[in-house]
Amino acid sequence: MKKHTYRAVSIKSVDVSQVLARVRGTRVVVGVDVAKEKMVASLMLESYEVIGLVKWSHPSESGLLINLLEQLRAPEQRVEVVMEPSGVYGDALRFAFWERGLAVHRVSPKRSHDAAEVYDGVPSLFDPKCAQIVAKLHLDGASELWERESDDKRKLAAALRVLEVHTKELARNRNRLEGYLTRHWPELGQVLDPRRVTALELLIEYGGPRGVAADPQGASERMRLVSRGLLRDEVVHRVIESAQRTFGVPPIDEEERLVRVVAAEARRAHQLVRDARRRVAELTKGIAATEAIATVVGPTTAAVVVAAVGDPANFASPRAFVKSAGLNLKEKSSGQHKGALHITKRGSGVARMYLYLAVLRLLQREPVIRAWYVKKVSRQGGAYRSRAVIAIMRKLLMALWHVGRGATFQAQKLFDTRRLEHQLALHDVPLGELFGEVRGKPERPRPH
Repeated sequence: MKKHTYRAVSIKSVDVSQVLARVRGTRVVVGVDVAKEKMVASLMLESYEVIGLVKWSHPSESGLLINLLEQLRAPEQRVEVVMEPSGVYGDALRFAFWERGLAVHRVSPKRSHDAAEVYDGVPSLFDPKCAQIVAKLHLDGASELWERESDDKRKLAAALRVLEVHTKELARNRNRLEGYLTRHWPELGQVLDPRRVTALELLIEYGGPRGVAADPQGASERMRLVSRGLLRDEVVHRVIESAQRTFGVPPIDEEERLVRVVAAEARRAHQLVRDARRRVAELTKGIAATEAIATVVGPTTAAVVVAAVGDPANFASPRAFVKSAGLNLKEKSSGQHKGALHITKRGSGVARMYLYLAVLRLLQREPVIRAWYVKKVSRQGGAYRSRAVIAIMRKLLMALWHVGRGATFQAQKLFDTRRLEHQLALHDVPLGELFGEVRGKPERPRPH
């Protein structure tokens, strides 16, 4: 095998006339290895011959690369840029290419990683070699045109990121609060969900069981006011009684202050999440698929799915839609070892979280889905409840692809109903029993 060399020269020392003499009248592929500062580009001909490797500091010297490519471009000569989607490091450079009218193509980092040893027989991967691999993959047809995003799509992406930021912050403070309550007031979670606004406002006001026990009348009025009279008197009395007889560690003043602060932050994040949801829904309102999907999973989840995964009309098949959400399956097996199936999680974690919650709601109202879930869990001895929910998520997303294209949602089409006939009698089983309150509930997913 021919030995490969990967010696890059500074962009400042490139002799443009020599490069022009070698590439005149041919197709030139520029493979760019993206980094935060030190970038490398490979100039490769259609014959796979590498005519040069250049390196430069971004952004101070990126203009020199742009000027070089503009000089290489001619009516009879094509210049094609290829990059990997490396977070946000390459966004500014890619935007500069688009502004100068240069076509930009995208190569999956997974393809580059897998091709490392195939390229030169060595499994190592470093910047100059990666630039050459990216260019070669493009010539092999393993790339796709990187379309410039519209302003509307950028708005939607930014709104979704805002929702993700606040959702993570809400989950973080809820987890903190759960730990503090386990120490100081473990009975509260058995009576009133501490994630609800009523519980948060109660903790903001009193900071723990000591203040509630000292002011039962005020605490009762506070709960009824915040819940707008929807909280049953029985629940109010049980909360007061649990505060008076708690088994928890009596909190000191600073610990109560800590609980107040965390509860206030959780309450603030809760409101910000609601505002962010409205914004995402507002930006997806004009998309026909959003209204169609909303009939199945609700307006908020529909808006998040369309914003994070995309419009079903832009996907050629349901499987492509599932793959974009990171719910397609992967397996790592070798010889006698049979690896377990896992979802790839390459898509939006926020979209998967909202789809998970949508499936929990469908389990409450759709007998066919509930029957399939019960049979799936019972077949595995009552274990792997979360896996069963994720399996329904994949089926649901495939159904949403059809719904987004004008079809009507029918839950029975998700499964082979002939095998579920004897399970349909379970349609009146309470949700708590379905999830097995004694043996554990399915885990809620965390955003990724």
